Amino acid sequence: MSIASVAFSSAIEEFACFPENFAHRYGQTLSNSILIFLSVGGSIIPMRVMEYDSIASVKLRIQTSKGFFVRKQKLVFEGRELAQNDSRVQDYGVADGNVLHLVLKLSDLQAITVRTVCGKEFEFHIPRGRNVGYVKQQIAKKGKGFLNLKDQELVCNGEVLEDQRLITDICKNSDAVIHLLVQNSAKVRAVPIERDFEVSIEALSLNEGPHAARQYLGDTSSVEHLILAGKLFQRDSILEPLVVNSKIQLPMAIKELIDLTFDGLQQGSRPIRSSEGSGGAYFMQDSSCQKYISVFKPTDEEPMAVNNPHGLPLSLDGEGLKKGTCVGEGALREVAAYLLDHPMTGPRSFDSGEKGFAGVPPTVMVKCLHKAFNYPNGYDYDCKIGSLQMFVNNVGSCEDMGSRAFPVDEVQKISVLDIRLANADRHAGNILVTRNCEEGRFSLVPIDHGYCLPENFEDCTFDWLYWPQAREPYSPDVIKYIKSLDAEQDIELLRFHGWDMPPKCARTFRISTMLLKKGAERGLTPYAIGRIMCRETVKQESVIEEIVKEAEEALLPGMSDEAFFEAVTLIMDRRLDELTS
Repeated sequence: MSIASVAFSSAIEEFACFPENFAHRYGQTLSNSILIFLSVGGSIIPMRVMEYDSIASVKLRIQTSKGFFVRKQKLVFEGRELAQNDSRVQDYGVADGNVLHLVLKLSDLQAITVRTVCGKEFEFHIPRGRNVGYVKQQIAKKGKGFLNLKDQELVCNGEVLEDQRLITDICKNSDAVIHLLVQNSAKVRAVPIERDFEVSIEALSLNEGPHAARQYLGDTSSVEHLILAGKLFQRDSILEPLVVNSKIQLPMAIKELIDLTFDGLQQGSRPIRSSEGSGGAYFMQDSSCQKYISVFKPTDEEPMAVNNPHGLPLSLDGEGLKKGTCVGEGALREVAAYLLDHPMTGPRSFDSGEKGFAGVPPTVMVKCLHKAFNYPNGYDYDCKIGSLQMFVNNVGSCEDMGSRAFPVDEVQKISVLDIRLANADRHAGNILVTRNCEEGRFSLVPIDHGYCLPENFEDCTFDWLYWPQAREPYSPDVIKYIKSLDAEQDIELLRFHGWDMPPKCARTFRISTMLLKKGAERGLTPYAIGRIMCRETVKQESVIEEIVKEAEEALLPGMSDEAFFEAVTLIMDRRLDELTS
């Protein structure tokens, strides 16, 4: 039985216990509304909506009744995200009694107040995935001059916190307070006992005296003994690139990315699962546990995959959350987006460290092993395959600030990438914002490309379409870059790196590249080209879909792909001429 079936059964049992006036409590009558069930965090929430309600209005009602902010919600029905906010509930086929999965994007920041026994107080907003050692680093920066990092001991509710302890395990509520004690360094003596060591730790007196120690730590003895028994463990961490072509030489940026990430794993830096997104994504730390190096996304933890950590139902037909994509292929598309994001000078060479035109972070396919990943049936030392992408320090995402602050050229470079790759999942939350302090200028970094290069255009989504920068014409430099793009060379490039694009995906890629080049040549703005690719509602086909459909209908059975693309070219030229005339 699928997760959806279990959720539905539970919902029916719960509904059977509702009083007769249940419908009136939810604001509608049974004759003009439908009852749906929201599955979130293992709970079932009944909710009455109108069939003609927009997805945006449903999300707003969820925010009003449950407090989940609209921009933090993702609704999924029968394996498809309800992404078009202007579309109606009935457009997605949602009917009475159906179960919708509500995926929430929780904040990764935890507010923490740190106090010392001498009365000094610090406030921080720390990523939940960070550990106590990282908090100490931040305290040392703020308390420079009177706090010594090596002499700090953090205590919460009477418990001494180890450096490796994660903040998410400590702070169970938003007003958690961590008390800081400052004490002298302990003397450590190691005495060999055959093959083991006996470690004696002698704690010296606290600067604030024994009374303060008892107040925060409780009554502790001055000497504790710890026997470290020697044991032989299996290798508990692996990280290796997946290279399917012996002719491939990994760029230096990729090699350094893998080396730094592996060093972190070897030194005990635990992968930290992100609370963002609907699939498993892990922040990989450096050897000091103080800095994020990369992000690993296992294929088996993608949305609707077998080991998805967010409880989404398994895909029954293999299709992903977005139409025209497949579960388990997100990592391939992540790597493809990096490979196809050519620098201004053209495809990068093996030894080139050039940044791509749109700035997709370096990404590579790897196999990785660590017990911190999601193993629902128990950790079994099986390596996971997925994409490893360089972590980008940022000041937030585009959904955290107004779009008018972004430079025109930064928005346009994202538009070129998304149009070309027919991205089915470009929203403000997966465009990171970085800031050059010297210039005071924002830069945009596109991430999360697991739903690019689909088989069709049905779910193409570009949030930037409604930003004012999208209505500005492309600059001469951007037009020159667009002219240099070659879909056939790019398909061969992906094949060289091990991904032989499925014919339908390759066809979509050729058509989207054709549209981008023809549109830019005619002086169309990103907005004008984007509108051709994106549906206005779920049921209304986009212009590019109409072009493809007309070309297919014009062909006789058995005609070649060349004939099809000739037909697409003629029809596209006609439709574009109509737009510009």
